[in-house]
Amino acid sequence: MKRIRLPLVHLLAEMFFAAIQSVTTSMSDSTKGRYRTTAEYFLRYLAEHHPDVRALDQLRRDPHVLGWLAWLASQHPPLVKSTRSLHVISLRRLMEELAWLHERPALVRLFHPDDVPQPAARLPRPLTPEQDRLIQQQLLRRNDLTSNALLLIRYTGIRIGECVDLSFDCLRLLAPGQWALHVPLGKLNTERVVPIDDSVCQLVHRLRFFRFLSTVPTDGLLLARRRNRSALLRELRTALTQVRTALGITRPLVPHMFRHYAASRTMPRVCTGAPIHRCLKRGDAA
Repeated sequence: MKRIRLPLVHLLAEMFFAAIQSVTTSMSDSTKGRYRTTAEYFLRYLAEHHPDVRALDQLRRDPHVLGWLAWLASQHPPLVKSTRSLHVISLRRLMEELAWLHERPALVRLFHPDDVPQPAARLPRPLTPEQDRLIQQQLLRRNDLTSNALLLIRYTGIRIGECVDLSFDCLRLLAPGQWALHVPLGKLNTERVVPIDDSVCQLVHRLRFFRFLSTVPTDGLLLARRRNRSALLRELRTALTQVRTALGITRPLVPHMFRHYAASRTMPRVCTGAPIHRCLKRGDAA
């Protein structure tokens, strides 16, 4: 049975709908409808839980706005976060308009920036073991600059931005036979060393070889930038897309998926069964 909604009766309704008219003059009908729904939600909440509120001057953050936010979050069936966010943003905008129309600056302070529900962080869906194996094999088969750089990301779990910023002398000898990759300042504004095995040392030396072949002047970086940093990032992402197409994988692939895959597993060896050469000695790595 369809729920019958009673007409909205509230002393503040006329003020709110005038503010809606002012805010949405050049907006679409759907946006106007959203503002009206938000205003009705708020005024019906006030009528039910705070019937003594009859003027704008009586509105307070606590309990009126905070109570309405809690009421929104408690709806059944629950409102998705994106819908709740739109309602909060819409009511905040209406309060700003009411503050201007009726010279009530206190209305602007009823909302705080963190009142808007934040969307849940979504990590890329992880690769399946079979997809990971096929991608590694395809990258090894290509054996060019971008493929080796993507393998380096895969085996170490570093970010793509950290990879393109690696210095030419990024290898560090921690102890006899124990190597690490020096990662420069990254997303968290920190630098670190990542323990690596011989297979990753071999990748770094391959990338050094490609750097020697490049016509780009030496700049102290491991990966040559023919144009700029952004172009190199695009080149790596394009190479991964080409690998996906060659393998017939339909899902989108991004380099950051390698980071999440590597974080949940110990560093694997190269999956082809080819012999791994020992890393060069300290004098060669300098």
